[in-house]
Amino acid sequence: MKISNNFDSHQLIINLSILLSQPTGISNYASNIFPYLKSLEPTLLTAQNSSEFKCYPIPNNLTPAQGTKGHLRRLIWTQLQLPQIYKQLKSRLLFSPLPEAPLNSNCRFVVMSHDLIPLRFPKRFSPLIPYHRYYIPQVLEQAQHIICNSQATAQDIIDFYQIPASKITPIPLAYDRLHFRPSKETWSHNQRYFLYLGRHDPYKNLHRLITAFAGLSNQSEYELWLAGPIDPRHTPVLQTQVAELGITHQVKFLNYVPYSALPKIIYGAIALVFPSLWEGFGFPVLEAMACGTPVITSNVSSLPEVAGDAAILINPHNPAEITDAMQMIADDLELRSHLSTQGINRANQFSWEKTGLATAEVLSRYL
Repeated sequence: MKISNNFDSHQLIINLSILLSQPTGISNYASNIFPYLKSLEPTLLTAQNSSEFKCYPIPNNLTPAQGTKGHLRRLIWTQLQLPQIYKQLKSRLLFSPLPEAPLNSNCRFVVMSHDLIPLRFPKRFSPLIPYHRYYIPQVLEQAQHIICNSQATAQDIIDFYQIPASKITPIPLAYDRLHFRPSKETWSHNQRYFLYLGRHDPYKNLHRLITAFAGLSNQSEYELWLAGPIDPRHTPVLQTQVAELGITHQVKFLNYVPYSALPKIIYGAIALVFPSLWEGFGFPVLEAMACGTPVITSNVSSLPEVAGDAAILINPHNPAEITDAMQMIADDLELRSHLSTQGINRANQFSWEKTGLATAEVLSRYL
């Protein structure tokens, strides 16, 4: 269908109520793709103004930065205010970069679903469980179409929610090419640490990674750096495990690492070791490959989709397999160099332009 050139047209509205001034996760995804939706002349529902797009102002207290209250305010706003805005702007389609939309309203919408981790690894008393069990399935059922970030997430939507595959389009995500790129420094023997990037939740499988590291034959020569926010629920358990294994001096809990510092610690590592039990996509794998750092990751969920044949894939439930992969990379400079080249080539296949244009193509079908 031809899109109207009338500047007053608001056929497509994009819900950016989740957008944070310091982007993480979903808001990072949203801000990276909407420049590629320009041809559809969208109107952005946003608390932050943009000179390049038509914008409709919305409250600025609906984001994860306001914690559970922000989340609740956003759900109420989505249910009560959003249908009125849709009607007022005479819109034909709403696009939401997360699986939230007005239920049982006259709004036609397409949503993006990122992962179903809270259902795969439920935490007792977590408000995310009823959200994923009762709200999201209704959103997905009522959507015109669902975009997701991997074949693995598409399969989860089919398995958990009985949504037909024909209603789902997996579109891989991407990374910041100017930020994550190969270092000018060549490989040397000075790299002495393995790196993990991410949270400390149990499904990230750090207890098996620590066991695997302790199993290296010349383990005293290496360090394991765990970069990610210290979590009072999970980090102390890991620190106790490290102490019991007698490797306290070699395992460094780096806490949260600023975005600007990530490339440097990725370049410096012997390898990124990312043995997660499940990921909707797996940004650290892509970012490490883009930097030319060898990757060891799990052979489950979306991780093989991201890594292709450019990483060593391991069974995340088998610490000995993780140890063997780390040992191979530590001992074999030629293998490191090969994985570095393969990783850079693989990462080059992902771009926000591809993600954005593929998203625009899906949206245009419903306008």
